[in-house]
Amino acid sequence: MSSATFSSNFLQTGCLRKDGFNNPKDKKRNVGKVFVKCSVNTKTQKAEKEVRLGVLGASGYTGSEIVRLLANHPHFGITLMTADRKAGQSIASVFPHLVSQNLPKMVAVKDADFSDVDAVFCCLPHGTTQEIIKGLPKSLKIVDLSADFRLRDISEYEEWYGQAHRAPELQKEAVYGLTEISREEVKNARLVANPGCYPTSVQLPLVPLIKANLVQPKNIIIDSKSGVSGAGRGAKEANLYTEIAEGIYSYGVTRHRHVPEIEQGLSDAANSKVTVSFTPHLMPMSRGMQSTIYVELAPGVEIKDLRQQLKLSYEDEDFVVLLDEGIVPRTHNTRGSNYCFINVFPDRIPGRAIIISVIDNLVKGASGQALQNLNVMMGFPESTGLLYQPLFP
Repeated sequence: MSSATFSSNFLQTGCLRKDGFNNPKDKKRNVGKVFVKCSVNTKTQKAEKEVRLGVLGASGYTGSEIVRLLANHPHFGITLMTADRKAGQSIASVFPHLVSQNLPKMVAVKDADFSDVDAVFCCLPHGTTQEIIKGLPKSLKIVDLSADFRLRDISEYEEWYGQAHRAPELQKEAVYGLTEISREEVKNARLVANPGCYPTSVQLPLVPLIKANLVQPKNIIIDSKSGVSGAGRGAKEANLYTEIAEGIYSYGVTRHRHVPEIEQGLSDAANSKVTVSFTPHLMPMSRGMQSTIYVELAPGVEIKDLRQQLKLSYEDEDFVVLLDEGIVPRTHNTRGSNYCFINVFPDRIPGRAIIISVIDNLVKGASGQALQNLNVMMGFPESTGLLYQPLFP
């Protein structure tokens, strides 16, 4: 990996522009901070970063995305990686595209030494994370990418995930980390439950509109589509090329596990119980996600009011973009990035609107948002290491 010099670094955050900010939107969040000149050599991922990270479950898609995104982070360095089935192997042997990264070999979770770790990304499967996080040192900051701490009501977790919650005491302290909505709570958290991909794409446009009483918190219809990577890296018959290619597959009809997570967030916004109609579809593409949302407008509300509210809510945000009027969001245009592109359209049925939201399911829908949350937790500008532009074509 080539070395690079980063000028005019933030004393706390580093790797900033000459005026001290990665992005002009950071200025509002960093008034009065001190800046210094310094140099950072990125050649050694392990040695020179002041925040030492563990990646639990590094052999999965979300784990590999964490590693990719951290390659250009000026402050976070990986000192521990686990992967039970790949223990003893290098990351390059599992993900050849990461061969340039100078990283420790993966070990089994039971053999992990956390004495050289300050924070952890937990990228383990649902149902396995609660016991593991319960056994981690209390000094660690944790961002959990599984669903194990997303639902505040543990009885709902048991209903939708089919097993008892194994760490109810930790659930009480977990903060749901939809960064743009819960930034202040994330800032002070020790354990953050990273949102699911579908809930991220749905809540970012809907929460501000419901809070502002611009759309009715009833009769909400959500039609979502995801790339196959959303199903994980495990070998499954339903995910074979011949099963997926040249077709669309609807799954989890009426019973997808992201339903209670979506309803929890929308109910919080409405201060009343919200029930949605949600149907996800698997698309023959590797990554990308689109949610098309059909809503009823509140009395007297017009489409322009929805656009204005979304503009006010997100004009100072780094990663949520309201597109120009009439522009249809495309999954291609967020590929590999932490962006969410949104737009609003009038329905042909009077009094209704159509909202389209697109993200990369592995970045803003998982690992990118996780890094965004850890930046906030550790006191760095949340865009640090995340200003990758979308990959196109």
